[in-house]
Amino acid sequence: MQDDYYMQLALELADQAEAQGEVPVGAVMVHDGKIIGRGYNQVITLADPSAHAEMQALKEAAHYLQNYRVLDTTLYVTLEPCPMCAGALVHGRVKRLVYAAADLKTGACGSVFNLTQDPRLNHQLEVTAGLMAEPCAEKLSNFFRQRRAAKKALKKAARAYQSSSDSAGSDPSSS
Repeated sequence: MQDDYYMQLALELADQAEAQGEVPVGAVMVHDGKIIGRGYNQVITLADPSAHAEMQALKEAAHYLQNYRVLDTTLYVTLEPCPMCAGALVHGRVKRLVYAAADLKTGACGSVFNLTQDPRLNHQLEVTAGLMAEPCAEKLSNFFRQRRAAKKALKKAARAYQSSSDSAGSDPSSS
């Protein structure tokens, strides 16, 4: 199925984000069977809080089409979009969204909020959730598990250093 193919490409882009120390999320924008936008998280690398995978792919697609409205497009992304990204998808008039893993903390396409199908807005997207959810969720879980372990090890090393500095600085003859 084509959806699987494009989601696999998004997952490969997530690998690029992870290789740069970014949260591993990737996105691919497709129009008439052609990839017109790609993106992966680069918020740290670019020092830009808006540099989410979806935003990168959306910007590239709009540039390709020479129009901020990216009509008749489908976005494939490995994690459910946040409110910022979901809002941009609505404003850009993306036709369809396919996402893998749900984001139970900040998801804005059905998990926490549902901006993409809110009838009060002037555009709604067709949403397909859960495609390749398991490998994408596993990638994210492993990333955050490793990040927590690294922080824990750093804190432990800092405490050990502080402890050795404190004992090295005390003068046993003054006791």
